[in-house]
Amino acid sequence: MTHEDDVATVAKLVKDAKIAMLTTVGPDGALVSRPMGVQDADFDGDLWFFADADSHKVHEIEAGSPANAAFADATSWVSVSGSADVVRDLAKIKELWGPTADAWFPDGPETPGVVLIALRGRTAEYWHAPGGRLTTAFSLVKAKVTGERYDGGENETVEL
Repeated sequence: MTHEDDVATVAKLVKDAKIAMLTTVGPDGALVSRPMGVQDADFDGDLWFFADADSHKVHEIEAGSPANAAFADATSWVSVSGSADVVRDLAKIKELWGPTADAWFPDGPETPGVVLIALRGRTAEYWHAPGGRLTTAFSLVKAKVTGERYDGGENETVEL
């Protein structure tokens, strides 16, 4: 596959997943992960999340923490790593606003303290087992019966 194909695969897997575990580094150096809804935007290496300006994750990012977003579903896994920025641009907030943001910030895009987190992906690694759960189960049984190593499908690391 070409680099463009790999980026397109990452984009599709991210779009299908919708929820990420966003990981940052806390003040004590420990990794901290929390579920976050990814905003619906064309994937160009950046991922967008709404947050409260006074949250731990925002403070960690403002202190220079790197970030990672991990996604999983029944047959695919994606990890996007990079830097993160806190974005306080009302036009961008309005552009990305949707029903999920409304659930967390019922006063709308102009809710005091609403910000965006932009994860600027540098690399992404994905694993994808095409064919769904049945194909994955068959491959696991085949590996056990034949004594050959399980073929987990496609695995690529992509520079973004």
